[in-house]
Amino acid sequence: MGIKSGDKVKVHYTGMFEDGQVFDSSYGRQPLEFVVGAGQVIPGFEEEILGLEVGAKKRFTVPYEKAYGPARDDLKFSVQKNVLPEDVNVGDLLEVHQPDGNVFVVRVEELGDEVAILDANHPLAGKNLVFEVEILEIS
Repeated sequence: MGIKSGDKVKVHYTGMFEDGQVFDSSYGRQPLEFVVGAGQVIPGFEEEILGLEVGAKKRFTVPYEKAYGPARDDLKFSVQKNVLPEDVNVGDLLEVHQPDGNVFVVRVEELGDEVAILDANHPLAGKNLVFEVEILEIS
């Protein structure tokens, strides 16, 4: 019968960009465990494993719309460079603390002489993702 919504599954996976660069893998550590249909993983990942049996291996591509969504320009903003740490570099991740206590991570996208552009998009937003999965357990 294979995997269906509501099943608890354990899988090993490797996540890659379309050029083959690996961004995450469960091999060498604990497998990923989640309940199918509970929104614990990206929708495109869940859709692709439905119907698979224990021991199955599958490679698939999840379009960004079913992964972390598009990269949104409204999540990029500029700040005065002097409010950032002195040793900051393009590509660095920084924590932003809001007055309401929320904390979110931004990536430094550009550094000018006086202004920096920060990007609060998820690092995988706007990217199609390739996964290789192995189904270890279904309960």
